[in-house]
Amino acid sequence: MGATAPAVLIIGVGNDDRGDDAAGLLAARRVRAQLAARPASGAGVAVVECTRDPTTLTEVWEGAGLVFLLDAVQSGAPPGTIRRFEAGTEPLVVGRGRGSTHALGVAEAVELARALGRLPPRLIVYGIEATTFVPGTRPTPAVDEAASEVAGRVLGEIPHELITPGA
Repeated sequence: MGATAPAVLIIGVGNDDRGDDAAGLLAARRVRAQLAARPASGAGVAVVECTRDPTTLTEVWEGAGLVFLLDAVQSGAPPGTIRRFEAGTEPLVVGRGRGSTHALGVAEAVELARALGRLPPRLIVYGIEATTFVPGTRPTPAVDEAASEVAGRVLGEIPHELITPGA
């Protein structure tokens, strides 16, 4: 995004054609829809989808001050469990849980960016516990519900003056 990067960037990660792997995309789309429904809101806030390899994330978030990264995770918790990490201050656990549908998973991409000094000033990762990644399937109800919850949480964390008209 570079020099014209927004103050706040929301990145939904996933694959629409692999069941619960769409969790991050669903949450990001719900944030976008809620921002669009507010008159004159969303200035300085951008929502993007990353359906390619997560190694491209450093290019996507370049220049943004606050980044929300939304993705499916698999750690053994109940489906739809939401986890929040301040990735700028705590490392993400690499090599646990499911293998990514990408060559490199989000946790590995974030930790590589950390090692290269390419993390944004503030990076918040929301993970939604997923159970099915079967090609051609839809997200499970628990994950779909959690995606709505994550969208609400993200909106609650965006600085008020960036999404409220006349603030």
